[in-house]
Amino acid sequence: MKVSPAVPLSVTLLLFLFLSTTTYAHNITKILAKHPEFSTFNHYLSVTHLAAEINRRQTITVCAIDNAAMNVLLEKHLPTYTLKNVLSLHVFADYFGAKKLHQITKGSTLTATMFQATGEAPGTSGYINITNMKGGKVGFANEDNDGHFAATFVKSVVEMPYNISVIQISHILTSAAAEAPVAAPSDLNVTTLMAKQGCKSFSDLLKSHPDVAKTFAENVQSGLTVFCPTDGVITAFMPKFKNLTKDGQASLLLYHGIPVYNSMGMLKSNNGLMNTLATEGKKKYDFTVQNDGDDVKLETKVVTATISGTLYDEEPLSVYKVDKVLLPRELFKGTVAEEPAPAPKGAKKKKKSSKGGDDDVDDDGAPEPSQDDDEDPADDSANLNFANNVKSSGLFVTVVISIICVAII
Repeated sequence: MKVSPAVPLSVTLLLFLFLSTTTYAHNITKILAKHPEFSTFNHYLSVTHLAAEINRRQTITVCAIDNAAMNVLLEKHLPTYTLKNVLSLHVFADYFGAKKLHQITKGSTLTATMFQATGEAPGTSGYINITNMKGGKVGFANEDNDGHFAATFVKSVVEMPYNISVIQISHILTSAAAEAPVAAPSDLNVTTLMAKQGCKSFSDLLKSHPDVAKTFAENVQSGLTVFCPTDGVITAFMPKFKNLTKDGQASLLLYHGIPVYNSMGMLKSNNGLMNTLATEGKKKYDFTVQNDGDDVKLETKVVTATISGTLYDEEPLSVYKVDKVLLPRELFKGTVAEEPAPAPKGAKKKKKSSKGGDDDVDDDGAPEPSQDDDEDPADDSANLNFANNVKSSGLFVTVVISIICVAII
């Protein structure tokens, strides 16, 4: 049978269309982590759960502000729910790279923000006016801000056309509507819940640090996962806990919370690096969730804990028992929490004593983490996912070509 010359062209076109539909996910937390000047902004995107929403969206622009500008906002001591509305004004539902910002049609445009999308914004208060100003500047203002441009474009941080653009602006974008008090949903009392389910000691530690307990409470309704060491585990750990500074104790407690709801199924299907309530800037305070058969393990590079039971699991809150206290490397760098592997032969070194004799010296000190330890384990998962996607894509293409060939024959 003679095949028309148009057939190979059709197959090529089909493959091109298939491959061109591939999209690449972005992770705003990882993007901003490479820029320490935005560490505070990055931290509060996670705390308010905006980071997860940003990662789910396509064709958006994030207006990052540096740490100094964020401090001005934080001085207002806004509740978490209100802070989320203000930060939502910094996420546009459209793509604006540096070139587009400087070439706006008619010199001005309105764009919707995630605050507008929440339904909490009255009228057009969730829109931002973007205007080309004199001297090549680009100004940003709330639609209900009487034309006062609160911020200007500073620079482009990352552009992934036309998926996500991250730009820096000079000041906070806010409004009376965004800062209006937000009624907090009815609270689930985390500490009371844990105290009744075999985690009273951990609950008491939270109560002894009111700021920490408040952080846990404020994150419940927007999504929270807590890993609670059982009473016996906490009792055994208390001598080490008391040796920590007050800030260290607070960070350790916050390290046991993830500002996102995770069911057990979600933990098993979303293995990889997790940020915690203690994560902020260079202070990573993260750990890796990893399946081990039917078990789910939490690996901190200092200790590996296993989830031993579920105390509570109903969105937006999940609380799990763990068999060990999670030790962040930021606080326990030199600690060997688990039994070390046997030293290789020849590990002992002879050291000449001052008396002329030979003393055996064991080098038992835990090695300092190398730079390689800081590499994101999630990168391996990303590579594996990419490989699986390629494999799946290849299978799909093979099936398509087979169908076409059968149709031709």
